[in-house]
Amino acid sequence: MDRAVSPVVGVALLALLTVLLALSVSTAVPSLSGEPPPAAQLSVTANASADRVSITHNGGDRLDVTELRVTVAVDGRELDRQPPVPFFAARGFRSGPTGPFNTASPNDWGAGQTASFRIATTNHPTIDRGATVSVTVATDRTVLLETTTTAR
Repeated sequence: MDRAVSPVVGVALLALLTVLLALSVSTAVPSLSGEPPPAAQLSVTANASADRVSITHNGGDRLDVTELRVTVAVDGRELDRQPPVPFFAARGFRSGPTGPFNTASPNDWGAGQTASFRIATTNHPTIDRGATVSVTVATDRTVLLETTTTAR
């Protein structure tokens, strides 16, 4: 009877080892096969008198604007409506964003280009001089910018 236990334990250990090996390969392969996420240096300015947020692409990979999510918060509170880049007219924003955030522009955003939008008075909170404005620019794969600036 003692001899019958050894093969059962051996089979169980081999099955466990196979499952662990399969799990480790399945988690490693997708990260090896995909394209690396884009990398770009972006900077933000906020102008309180114009309710304008401007983001400048200072270098790095060209970005497809249609793949970006932009999130803005003022003094720690996210805007009621976030900019749906690219756009021309959207609730909570004044019409006609500039640069690559405008639907009339190519969706390709490269170094040296600035994209901006103006927050409408119907979107809250509004930007006042001295307010802390936090901006996050991200894709589904990575955060490109997460910064805070003081509105001038």
